[in-house]
Amino acid sequence: MFSAGDNSYVRIRICWSLLIVAGVGVSGPPQPASAKDARLPNFVVIFTDDQGYQDVGAFGSPDIETPNLDRMAAEGARFTDFYVSQAVCSASRSALMTGCYNVRIGILGALGPSSTIGIHDDEMTIAEVLKQKGYATAIYGKWHLGHHPQFLPTRHGFDDYFGLPYSNDMWPYHPNVLHLPMEQRLKKWPNLLLIEGEKIINPMVTPEDQTHLTTWYTEHAVSFIDKNKDQPFFLYVPHSMPHVPLYVSEKFKGKSKRGLYGDVIMEIDWSVGQILAALKKNGLDENTMVIFTSDNGPWLAYGNHGGSALPLREGKGTMWDGGCREPFIARWPGKIPAGHVCSEVAATIDILPTLAHLARAPLPKHAIDGENIWPLLSGQDGAKSPHEYYAMYWGRDLQAVRSGKWKLHFPHDYRSLKDVPGHDGLPGPYIQKKTGLELYDLETDISESTDLAAKNPDVVARLQKYGEEIRAELGDSLTKVQGAGSRSPGQLRK
Repeated sequence: MFSAGDNSYVRIRICWSLLIVAGVGVSGPPQPASAKDARLPNFVVIFTDDQGYQDVGAFGSPDIETPNLDRMAAEGARFTDFYVSQAVCSASRSALMTGCYNVRIGILGALGPSSTIGIHDDEMTIAEVLKQKGYATAIYGKWHLGHHPQFLPTRHGFDDYFGLPYSNDMWPYHPNVLHLPMEQRLKKWPNLLLIEGEKIINPMVTPEDQTHLTTWYTEHAVSFIDKNKDQPFFLYVPHSMPHVPLYVSEKFKGKSKRGLYGDVIMEIDWSVGQILAALKKNGLDENTMVIFTSDNGPWLAYGNHGGSALPLREGKGTMWDGGCREPFIARWPGKIPAGHVCSEVAATIDILPTLAHLARAPLPKHAIDGENIWPLLSGQDGAKSPHEYYAMYWGRDLQAVRSGKWKLHFPHDYRSLKDVPGHDGLPGPYIQKKTGLELYDLETDISESTDLAAKNPDVVARLQKYGEEIRAELGDSLTKVQGAGSRSPGQLRK
């Protein structure tokens, strides 16, 4: 396997992208039947915040109604083994936008209002890749890749932006400061901003404002579709919800059996329905791929205000599958087979190269980590994951690798609930636990409960070699290895 930082790897990726542009390859993008059908496809990516694996009807939710997402799954594809790069906000979003493991591009954790870093000018986002083919682009929702002007979406390929620059709890109403006078709160968390384009249109977002966020994002998304119905477009809708604090509009308040959290998910599902309806109204259904997934698993410490990752283990903030394995649904009538279920390993890093493939757009010239998963999405016979293995970092620590059905955890600490979770918006405490060198068969043990390392030394050895390979490329704090292929984040210019 080639290392993603080798020159040979880059040459291969460039050559492959040229073949894609030329229309070469047995798994090329859908070809137009006539000049009338020659328009490039539209893409919509809906990305929620802290939504658990089980928090969709099609993924087994027992108490949250999601008819529009269930319809998407029935009319399209559902991936059961789909991963994010890291189980925390900015890290996860950077991987989606660039097609790179977040450690490659230096974006870790959740960037806050005091952060002076963000996405680097030299990285290419999905929007910039598609701009090469004349796409209209917009983002309505949470960005979280830097809030200073040089990092905003409008400087990284997006024509339009409306939303929050970071998480909705990064404000003076955060639970950990509510006991303080407002003057002291503001020293810890400044007022939350609402931005349109590059202009701050609301310098002090209130709890009342937050009840409208999902509706506002949806209205902008529908308007964008209406305005751009005659040209190819990329629409990115990264919802602020269901990240705590939870807020919902009056139209969904008290509607769910699951309480406020369920209300919030129902409103997100409504938003999906509005976007699907706008596509249908404008005659775009059969020329648009809509993707739905989340940035990481549920924030379990918040109890009834957090989601469910069952039957997966743990949640947000860990690289057990409950933290980094997400519900994934993709719909494109006539191109993605209805009711298709895929259990191959795929990830958010694969979305950029897949959309580039379908739009016949050149890939970035620098190394990326994602692969084209159109064969999986389109249900091609015998299609397999393009990843020999998938690396799972927390911070700069390589904590696990997955290859096929096997997942090997390297020794590391992780957080877990201490006792019972919190309630009604207040978090419960965590404790630190440790895991050793442990191997799990995720095909028969989705909950990562039975360590099979001792019974499968050959598998352990093979996955350890994959670990050595990715450490050499991207580094690893646990083993103090410096990676040859990692890049720096953008730094605030003075």
